[in-house]
Amino acid sequence: MLSPDVRFEGFTATDWVRVLSLFRPRRPGSEEREPGRPRGGVVAVHSAGRLRKLMHTDAGRLRVDDAQRGLPRSAEELAARHHASWAAVIEAGALETIVERFGARTRRGDDLLAQSLLLLQLAREELHAGRIDLWPARLRGVPMPSAGVVRGTQESLVGVGKTMVIGLFEGGELWTSIAMRRDARGLNLILGPDEVRKDMGLLAGDWRRDYRHLSRAIEERAGELSLGCFAEAETIRKLEVDPSPGAWARAVAVRDVILAPVPAALAIPLGIDAGRAALSALRAIADRIDPVGIVAPAVRAVLERAGTDSEMAAMLPFHPLELLRKLISRER
Repeated sequence: MLSPDVRFEGFTATDWVRVLSLFRPRRPGSEEREPGRPRGGVVAVHSAGRLRKLMHTDAGRLRVDDAQRGLPRSAEELAARHHASWAAVIEAGALETIVERFGARTRRGDDLLAQSLLLLQLAREELHAGRIDLWPARLRGVPMPSAGVVRGTQESLVGVGKTMVIGLFEGGELWTSIAMRRDARGLNLILGPDEVRKDMGLLAGDWRRDYRHLSRAIEERAGELSLGCFAEAETIRKLEVDPSPGAWARAVAVRDVILAPVPAALAIPLGIDAGRAALSALRAIADRIDPVGIVAPAVRAVLERAGTDSEMAAMLPFHPLELLRKLISRER
């Protein structure tokens, strides 16, 4: 499915697993290892009203006994029964239908973005048709982005001929990174840390200084940066699921996260985040100094009309930081 125009290089197995681990669902405020919490996922395949296969990502293939041979329950009930953190109930043939439609509708000139959006659209069609049931539905209500929206966002973050990079550090060393370079047709290079570690030179053990060495090494291999995001891995893990207003803005302000450079398209959602924090703080003050509730409603109305959130949000089709939190948070 990958476009022939995209090069994917510089990832060891460990580096790639680390990148994927950043998007593992977590509960806000919890430690990485929660004793007793549901783990893994379970997938059920059914046909003609009968359960055909049952797989658990941790336990492997499960036995389909007589008590389970009826039409599978909902994905949520299936997850609860097998103590899993996610579940999928799939009608036999649904995945084959997606692949067949994908092959029929893909065109030779389609780039990676067009192919990815088509695949997501076909999967959503099967979901809406009831042939696939997923739980939890973290992105329920989030509209399917059009190619124009995605391309516009991509262009605002990564200019033609430029590169964006996310670099994460741990214990004074580069933990993992991913750099993406764009040409006129879209992304043409996805570069991992294995290619740049040896080019970073002698590190000081302080990521707030060492990120400059990573930026330089990426620019030498992939071109000028249009966006750089650098932090410790644990900081990003916490921010991804932090629901408190202004969490990302505070982290940038105290240099727990360093953005260098930062395009306007990312400065806008950070401004929204800071606006939410200020709005939340002022509301709390109004409630505290006016326990009777005479002044507080007026203060809220004035602050909301100021548009710290709505006017900024109108400039973007979505709030990327909130979308990230919805995708990763274990909150139901």
